[in-house]
Amino acid sequence: MIKAGGVRDRSIFLCGIAGFIARTSWPAATIGAMTDLVRHRGPDDEGFLLLPESGNEVQVCGGSDTPDVVFHAEIPFRPERRLAALGDEPVCLALGHRRLSIVDLSPAGHQPMGTADRRYWIVYNGEIYNHIELRTELEGLGHRFRSHSDTEVILAAYREWGTDCLSRFNGMFAFLLYDSIEQKLFTARDRFGVKPLYYWISPRGDLAFASEIKQFIVLPGWRARLNGPRAYDFLAWAISDHTDETLFAGVYQVRGGEFVLVDINRFRDDSLDRYSPGRLRHETWYRLTPVPFSGSFDDAAAEFRAKLLDSVRLRLRADVSVGSCLSGGLDSSSIVCLMNRLLEEQGATELQKTFSACADVARFDERKWIDIVVAATGVEAHHTYPLFENLFDESQAITWHQDEPFGSTSIYAQWNVFRLAAENRVKVMLDGQGADELLAGYHSYFGVYLASLLRAGRFGDLGSEMAAMKRLHGYSYFNSAEYLSHQVLPEWLKNILSRMLGRTASVQPPWLECRKLGDSPRNPLVAIGASKTGSVRDFSISQLTASNLQMLLHWEDRDSMAHSVESRVPFLDYRLVEFVVGLPDDYKLSTGITKRVLRAGMSGILPDQIRDRMDKLGFVTPEEVWLRERAPELFRRKLKESIEICGGILKPGEASAILEQMVTGAKKFHFLPWRMINFGEWIRLFSVDVGT
Repeated sequence: MIKAGGVRDRSIFLCGIAGFIARTSWPAATIGAMTDLVRHRGPDDEGFLLLPESGNEVQVCGGSDTPDVVFHAEIPFRPERRLAALGDEPVCLALGHRRLSIVDLSPAGHQPMGTADRRYWIVYNGEIYNHIELRTELEGLGHRFRSHSDTEVILAAYREWGTDCLSRFNGMFAFLLYDSIEQKLFTARDRFGVKPLYYWISPRGDLAFASEIKQFIVLPGWRARLNGPRAYDFLAWAISDHTDETLFAGVYQVRGGEFVLVDINRFRDDSLDRYSPGRLRHETWYRLTPVPFSGSFDDAAAEFRAKLLDSVRLRLRADVSVGSCLSGGLDSSSIVCLMNRLLEEQGATELQKTFSACADVARFDERKWIDIVVAATGVEAHHTYPLFENLFDESQAITWHQDEPFGSTSIYAQWNVFRLAAENRVKVMLDGQGADELLAGYHSYFGVYLASLLRAGRFGDLGSEMAAMKRLHGYSYFNSAEYLSHQVLPEWLKNILSRMLGRTASVQPPWLECRKLGDSPRNPLVAIGASKTGSVRDFSISQLTASNLQMLLHWEDRDSMAHSVESRVPFLDYRLVEFVVGLPDDYKLSTGITKRVLRAGMSGILPDQIRDRMDKLGFVTPEEVWLRERAPELFRRKLKESIEICGGILKPGEASAILEQMVTGAKKFHFLPWRMINFGEWIRLFSVDVGT
């Protein structure tokens, strides 16, 4: 087993959390039912904190998965009994925790964790990567620690700095922290929302928090209702997680970089009107602010390399096998190569393990690129070939774990990768999420860059850039003009062109009954400032904070945690993000080349064939081949089922025609049929009331 990181970091784990504040009371067993639904997030241990309806002294309980040794441990937060012993005893506040142990199975990391004076209690999902350094600082300020866990560091940091502690954390986290003296509940989420945190206020005013939406199903007053405007955004524009709302009406998320501070007594006493329409007041503790850079491109490349290397170093802190996703692209290959170098320096005794999704259709298969990285590093490579035959059987489980519908079968490929890691007993995986948004990796950045050249009057550079796009990527000048027009034309004209060109994303798609979704049709990207941006930097900030990344992180979290695997994302170390966003646009994109600073910074580390790649796939499936060649009839049947269950939201003739045009090749393949199919599957699985 690889002992990564060179330091024994104890009691670090990824988990599932839950909590509630009941206006009258709920049975104690309710919190156990909430955490049972996310046992996959933490099968190794569980724990509960309860405040009875009568009395101010909290009770600490374990569950059926709590090891016996925890009940006898010399820790101030030792559970006193198992939750089942309380039965239906009424409680007005509860916190619940499910633990996925990454390092040290000792009771020192049990949660809920409390301070020695039993004032502060926490349930926490995530990792504070710099907890060793913070512990040293806090010890210098007089704090003493009983464990080696990052959880205890959070408690001490909050006692020392209050809510300002958040800005000192380098990590991914979502937590509920209860102050038993002030009777306040402090809830927070990491800068970019890597770890999830949802809340729901019941019809009678009870407040519940959870890691996954499905945990609300067991609560009194719950009814799954469709949020029409967000369903429109998903179906028509293929976007989700871009606001604090979800596809479930009344379910909200604390967004990345936000915290909520709830005065418990005031919440229980106030009228419901104060929280209409079910939202809590949040505070923004982090706003992405670029760090200005004035050095040369070579200077930037060197600093990028150093910062990414340090980010990977921090995320190797573990005492279990640390593996990596490997698609063969720039991002995952960079992480694998940097990991390999660091592990060799640390004297790792076993090979690094990589996990890849491949395909039996050549144009969707990345195996040749994966093999180049494997040959260069000597890692132990594992491959999975997601099978179409299993797709619709497994999509039910995936949709259940995702909580909301997802946009394409690439999520199925990712699901298979994390399952393969779990089968090989790898509990920690590093992945490249965030790199495309950070480094202008998507081809949609071309239009943004062309528009910035046009606005600046750099017409010669504009022509050169179009020529480079043609040479490197095969884009005709008409294609380049399309990219450019998306950034410079007014919305009304873009909508007309979209309809004329038959694009799937348009304000009023002919296959969608917008009136049933209860909102005026509009481009959601306009509302969040992502439709038209002035620069690559602005577009990057939009994608990192509002329009794209949060959706990808949602999918990654659920796919990994469904298999009890922790996923870490080095490209989202905030120090690296602030640095790269602050670089000049042409350090990231110029002469048709994306991710320029990464390519230069990884010289001598990445194999040149990978560093010079201009195409992009990632974890994809041959969905186009499946739909057109292997099983068009099955897709027809699944779409018909979805149309029937959606209660008129999808227009039967028009929706079916979209699929038929793709099957025959009359229309270019798009993921829209899958979105319609999976939307119906989600409605069925969660018994969603669509309001028909």
